[in-house]
Amino acid sequence: MAPQARKRTAAKPADREPFDFNLDAVEPEQELTPFRFHWGGRRFVMRHLDDLDVWAVLHLADAGDIAAMVGAFEAALGDQWDDFRKIRMPQYKLRALFKAYREHCRIDEDGNPIDGEPGEAAEPAAS
Repeated sequence: MAPQARKRTAAKPADREPFDFNLDAVEPEQELTPFRFHWGGRRFVMRHLDDLDVWAVLHLADAGDIAAMVGAFEAALGDQWDDFRKIRMPQYKLRALFKAYREHCRIDEDGNPIDGEPGEAAEPAAS
């Protein structure tokens, strides 16, 4: 019977050893200010879209635009979500709210960052 070959495994590098990319050092490209709005006689505050935990909303990307939008609202509103849901919401108001939230977060309809300062017209995409 032939001798069994031993599997060699590389030693796991320690966290202090050199690495290729330091994600801990990455900072946002813009200030992640909360979005505040008034609805149903009260004030709501949503965390900035870029500040949301990606794992909480990523799975909704394949569920369609409405599911992704509602999932982002739930994550952004946090503890306020249940109070927000208690108020009847016509679809046209939900669309207007999401548009205002996207504009505040400087994100276009496709989820891409908008260049320039808030209030400026967005540059057309290069072809």
